[in-house]
Formats: sequence, C-alpha cells, structure tokens
Amino acid sequence: MKRIRRFTLLGVLTLLMSVGFAGTASAHGYVGDPASRAYLCSTGDVQDCGAIQYEPQSVEGPGHFPAEGPTDGDLCSGGNEGFAELDESRDGAWPATSVDSGQDVTFDWHMLARHATTDYRYYITEPGWDTSEPLTRADLDLEPFLEVDGHGKQPPSHVEHTATLPDRSGRHLVYAVWEIDDTANAFYQCIDVDFDGDGNDDGDGDNGDGDDGDGDDGDGDDGDGDDPACEASEWDADDVYTEGDVVSYDGYEWRAEWWTTDEPSDGQWGPWTRLDACSG
Repeated sequence: MKRIRRFTLLGVLTLLMSVGFAGTASAHGYVGDPASRAYLCSTGDVQDCGAIQYEPQSVEGPGHFPAEGPTDGDLCSGGNEGFAELDESRDGAWPATSVDSGQDVTFDWHMLARHATTDYRYYITEPGWDTSEPLTRADLDLEPFLEVDGHGKQPPSHVEHTATLPDRSGRHLVYAVWEIDDTANAFYQCIDVDFDGDGNDDGDGDNGDGDDGDGDDGDGDDGDGDDPACEASEWDADDVYTEGDVVSYDGYEWRAEWWTTDEPSDGQWGPWTRLDACSG
C-alpha cells in the first residue's frame, strides 16, 4: 500500500509539473506596433475579446500559410476556437492605424518565447476587400509585401521589420505570419490599417510615419525624447504585482503576466511584458 501511495503521489506531482510547464509554454509573441487586434484586446482598447485579452502572444496555428495553415474565416484567430473574437468583422470598427501608400512602417514583435524561426511574412488585403466579413485567402494578396528570413535561429525578445506599404486606399488589414522552424506551427497577427484616413487609432501606432527620430538603432522606440508621458505608476521593489498590473520602469510601461516581485525585464520566461516607451 505504501508503494502504491508513493506512485500515486508521484503521478500527481508529475501532472502538476506538466500543467505548470504547459502554462509557461503558452507564451510566444505578438505585434504591438502597429497595434494588432490581439494587442488591442490585451490593453482593453477593444472590449468583449474573450480569452485573447489575457494572452495576445498565443495566436498559434498550423504553419506553411497560405498552402496550409488556418482555414478561411479563421485566419485572425489562427484557427483557435477560443480566440474566435479576433475573426469577427465588428462591422469594420476595429481600431486602425493611419498609414499612407508607399510609407515605411516598422512592425514590432514582442517575443515571450523566442522560438527558432524560419521566416516572417507580411500580407495585405486586396483593393475592395469586404470589411464586414471574416478574413479569407481570397481577400489577401498572397504575395507577401515583406518577407524576412529567420535563418532557423532564435530571435531576440523584440524583433522589428520595416516595410514599404503597397498602394492602397481606405481600410485594409495586414496579416503577419511568424513561421516557426522547429515545429509545424506559426503565429498569426491581424493588424488593421487605414490608408489616407484618421484610422480611428486607439492603439499605440506611434511609428505610423516610419520616422520616429530614433536613427533606426535597432529598438525603434527609445532615444527620441518624444515618447508620451508614462501613465502607470513607477515600479516599486517593495510591492507585489499580479497578472494584468501595469507599471512604468526604465523608459517603458510593463505588464505583469503573473504574480511577481521581480524587477521588470525582457527575460525569455520572465513575468513581465514590455509595452510602449514612455517618459517621466
């Protein structure tokens, strides 16, 4: 009986450890600027988002788009039923970043788990796409306007790609794909943009002019002295932070992903997600 109980206890501990590791492995990556739908849900700028508001980094699905990948109508959610809110058209009312044809725009990925990478690809909707319907392959120009080789290597915690936007007018959607090298999966982000319009931009969208004054020094959001004032309270080493808490520290705002007293940093498995640059 003692031996049976010992094996039972071992099984319980193994299960608990596997659950813990599964939770950690759920962290991957998202595009914070220009603001993706997943990111806007996580900041609360868009409401009624369901589970994606807690994990904008987890829009993972079958890779090798467009030959394979998520099914049409489920592209923005990566085929994840739990993230179906991302596929909703919302009658074209998703906040969009204002852009112009021929403009250079930098796409900023926040990597919470730095998977070895095959490549990154950026697609955009065709002229005349129907904003009232979920995204399909037929809506997209399936020739990427930007493709970046990942060389099978692990990326840094922040990845930036600058692209010249194609000629468009009105509202459009950029479909960003992060292809993983050591699995058959990819991560997907839908980014609403508005050409020659006000964009109804409730996201950060702070690189819309492609010229932040940062000298393109690799991180794209510091050193220009024009960052907005920090709204969150300064991080305090004596405080305990829980999931969703936002603080300002070292020129950025940070969001806690779970209970922590750690100093905010970009560690691969760390409890903090770096958000936007800020001053003050």
